[in-house]
Amino acid sequence: MVLSTKRRRLLLTVVSAGLLLITLDNSILYAALPTLVEDLGASSSEGLWIINAYPVVMAGLLLGSGTLGDRVGHRRMFLIGLVVFGTASLAAAFSSTPEGLIAARAFLAVGAATMMPATLALIRVTFEDERERNVAIAVWGSLAIVGSGLGPIVSGILLNSFWWGSVFLINVPVVIAAIIATLVLAPPNDADPTKRWDLISSLLALVALVGLVIAIKETAKTGPTLLVIAAAALAAAVGGWAFVRRQQRLPYPLLDFAIFRNRAFLAGVLAAGLSMFAIAGVQLVTTQRFQLVEGFTPLRAGFLVAAVALGSLPTAMVGGAVLHRVGLLPIVAGGLALGTAGSVVVLVSFDTSMGLLIAGLLITGAGLGSAMSVASSAIMGNVPARRAGMASSVEEVSYEFGSLIAVALLGSLLTAVYSATVDLPSGTPDRARDSLDAALALAGQDNPSLITAASHAFDSAYFGVMVVVTAVMAIGAIATGLLLRRHGPGSALSAPVHAVEAPAHH
Repeated sequence: MVLSTKRRRLLLTVVSAGLLLITLDNSILYAALPTLVEDLGASSSEGLWIINAYPVVMAGLLLGSGTLGDRVGHRRMFLIGLVVFGTASLAAAFSSTPEGLIAARAFLAVGAATMMPATLALIRVTFEDERERNVAIAVWGSLAIVGSGLGPIVSGILLNSFWWGSVFLINVPVVIAAIIATLVLAPPNDADPTKRWDLISSLLALVALVGLVIAIKETAKTGPTLLVIAAAALAAAVGGWAFVRRQQRLPYPLLDFAIFRNRAFLAGVLAAGLSMFAIAGVQLVTTQRFQLVEGFTPLRAGFLVAAVALGSLPTAMVGGAVLHRVGLLPIVAGGLALGTAGSVVVLVSFDTSMGLLIAGLLITGAGLGSAMSVASSAIMGNVPARRAGMASSVEEVSYEFGSLIAVALLGSLLTAVYSATVDLPSGTPDRARDSLDAALALAGQDNPSLITAASHAFDSAYFGVMVVVTAVMAIGAIATGLLLRRHGPGSALSAPVHAVEAPAHH
């Protein structure tokens, strides 16, 4: 069914709104975390799990939901996801304990994982003209960046007047509007009952991811338990091995690893994951640093990190428009290289010059916006239409995995470096070593020496985390440059797709 231009654009608006909600909820707690931890009495580990429960569950379920979308239809999956997402938002808003909020965030991720692959798959099947589809995907990708940038700002605005639950409650009216618009605008459901769906594969992926996150968090915390680390690492390894083994044996796998033989496809996956790693990492640690060390309000910290999204918007829109002229190489590898340069500026200016810091964040955003704008085109343009669901799932897993590892690794690294470097004044309780929040609570207004020592240690931790982010972007620029070195103008989306047509191993 060929839709009119107006209807295609309206549908793009609807699915982009769904994506906006998903990405907004990835970052909306970054600025709200100190307030939320204090109000719920959550520990630093529970605080990170409140954030991480969302990307962990989503990344674990995305591959399965994309393939399930191929089977039951992407329109139906989008609608089901919206309903679950809205219901979970209500549950999260009125949670009264850290455990309850973690569970609600996991439920929220189920809704997000259900509808997220459908957003990109609907674009893939609706926009048949390649150039028009590139622009549509660039718009889609820019909304992902906008959502990440708006999260801290929206939470800051809401926390100025309402309780922290309001950051979830705002999802509900958008969900209702999107459901109505989808029923009116979306093409008929494109179900294919011949496609198979395997729940066990999704659960194995989830076990591997949860084990990985627990291992990272336990390793980084003060006084780690070796038994927990070993058990979590074993679960991650066994779950990952069993997942790969199962995909090789299934006639209809959730993930056919043959698609990664396409170098442009692989470069797109790397660009998406590494860009999201950098964005999530910068936003998480920068909002924490400027609230806890500099005394910024959540709103002011949110506006500060929004510079990343602001810098990304122009390059995100331009990237999709010029892709057919310049090819993937300069947009992807060049974008990651520019992001690296911006991160270096942040490193040398975060504690000396606010102007330079903002400039660095803008440059970082410009580079990452460029890479992300065409990552989706590289992924979706190098698979046949019948693999749209699988490809969109892989693309979104890469985004969520990047965000997940950023919060798990960088959040834990931030705490670990702080705990290892803080020089506590004599007589200070040892629990001040657990986190800067704990040290500030103990210091109150009567212990400036503790505040100074804790702040200096946190700045050292922030610097270390930003070094890691910078190095990851630099490695990404080199890796994608090597993968795309043969993709010149006009060949960006014309790479052979025989790899993705290869049958699964039995």
